[in-house]
Amino acid sequence: MTLDDAKSKATKTLKVDVCVIGAGSGGLTAAGGAGGLGRKTVLLEANKMGGDCLNYGCVPSKTLIASAKAAHAMRDASRFGITPVEPDVHFLEVIDRVQKTIADLAHHDSEERMKEEFGVDTIRERGRFVGPRQVLAGDTLIEAKHFVIATGSSPFVPPIEGLAETDFITNEKVFEQTFQPKHLIVLGGGPIGSEMAQAHRLLGSKVTIIEMGQIMGKDDPELAEVVRKRFIADGIDLREGHKAMKVRQDGDLFTVTVETPSGEELAISGDQLLVAVGRKANVDGLGLEQAGVEYTPRGIKVDDKLRTTNSRIYAIGDVTGGLQFTHVAGYQGRLALKNILLKNMGGKNNTDIVPWVTYTEPELAHVGLTQAQLKERGIDFEVVRAPYHDNDRANAEGETEGIVKVLVGKDGKIWGADMVGLHAGEVVQQYALAVANGLKMDAFDKMISPYPTLGEISKAASDEWSFKKTFTAFNKAAIKLLGAFD
Repeated sequence: MTLDDAKSKATKTLKVDVCVIGAGSGGLTAAGGAGGLGRKTVLLEANKMGGDCLNYGCVPSKTLIASAKAAHAMRDASRFGITPVEPDVHFLEVIDRVQKTIADLAHHDSEERMKEEFGVDTIRERGRFVGPRQVLAGDTLIEAKHFVIATGSSPFVPPIEGLAETDFITNEKVFEQTFQPKHLIVLGGGPIGSEMAQAHRLLGSKVTIIEMGQIMGKDDPELAEVVRKRFIADGIDLREGHKAMKVRQDGDLFTVTVETPSGEELAISGDQLLVAVGRKANVDGLGLEQAGVEYTPRGIKVDDKLRTTNSRIYAIGDVTGGLQFTHVAGYQGRLALKNILLKNMGGKNNTDIVPWVTYTEPELAHVGLTQAQLKERGIDFEVVRAPYHDNDRANAEGETEGIVKVLVGKDGKIWGADMVGLHAGEVVQQYALAVANGLKMDAFDKMISPYPTLGEISKAASDEWSFKKTFTAFNKAAIKLLGAFD
């Protein structure tokens, strides 16, 4: 559609300072910030306010996982001196609780709140660029000084023979199920697939994970192995190195034919199929060509200020094809807004400090650079380890399987950290602060950690590093010499 076509179609024209397309985490952050600072702002959203995180991702998945943990605790009570019982799981009530939690939190992301607290007008239409500084949303032509594209991503559906003809579900439907699967087949062993697989298993469903590579392939292999062992102990049928070749559905039965690592074919059948093999950027239908914005199917091209090839248009979050996390979108929403308001002096996008957590049992967390990235950049480092089994709180909780690995430069700088274990997503936050602020390991030497807490694991890692640096032959000789003057 050309600009002239849009002008003839539009019944009204709206001139604003900032137009944000997409009301997920990043879009809400950018729009709320702009409006709150007095810029005339309009927010476009054709689907659900709150985007993927509120409706299909973080909020519902963690709510479902909480129910799964409660069920598991009942079965696992004997090790605490309590008679275990098999929980009577009311799966549809679990799903109802998920939906209630979404509804309870929806106000935070609502158009009413955006208007009342930030003065932002919301148009519930899909935006499409019709020019370099014009967007058509329904019958409204919007002319803005700056735009922020925050349209997010959608589940990627792989081109597997027969899959498109079946009633498979993705994360967008898994929290709206009308029955508890007897046997859930999960395609994909990444964070979404792994979390949903374990949650359904702990709630009583039989579960098979089909993964072409290894589960949790982006995380430290040693730590992923801890999760793998727990999955097997939970009774999950883990099929790593298996490639899905074709899918068919007969009534309520799904059958996935896979190629095993040895090259043989194997048929796996179940009554529900969850596809969780990745995400794709939502770039279709945005009219990016009309705006002079370069993109590929993987996402919109941006520079380190989050500007697209049209300097008046910024893109943030999943739609850029980078790290796909709610907190990254929020961070980039704030950064893009700073650069809009401060004439691109607001800072650069820094993915070297990003943390992430997979909420399996045990949790798997990371922040900063990985070992592979440090090697690629030629940075000398050592790995400092602190096991959970040496932590008193972990022993008291009966969760001693886990480890913290800190990647430390020769000067003591903390470049990154990986961990697996009880509440790893909480423990990692100490390292997120350290990495973001360029702290060294001796920063933990100065910290007094309350006892007994899991946070002491960070202190233990620091002690391990300090011990090596302090108790050297030279230092021992120096102390001995000083002792002669007592």
